[in-house]
Amino acid sequence: MEIDPFIFRLSIFILSIFIGYYVVWSVTPSLHTPLMSVTNAISSVIIVGAIIAGLSGEIDSVFNSTNIFGFLAIFLAAINIFGGFLVTQRMLQMYKKKKKNK
Repeated sequence: MEIDPFIFRLSIFILSIFIGYYVVWSVTPSLHTPLMSVTNAISSVIIVGAIIAGLSGEIDSVFNSTNIFGFLAIFLAAINIFGGFLVTQRMLQMYKKKKKNK
């Protein structure tokens, strides 16, 4: 009996969702900023792959599925990167000492 490749990949995807959820929510606040920096680096690698996917389609047709999904991946990864930098900046601001006004 052979397992359908789609079901196999879907089960890995669902398991990775649960593992990711428990890993992220068990991180202490002091480790959140370094974790965000790592995820920003991973998202930048995703953008490189999305650019390659977006440009790998046929030149004659701009609106094929490869180009659309590639550019969608670029857009979503860019939102993730910029949002991660904003969250990182806010976390770093929490650790700075506040100046007392005289």
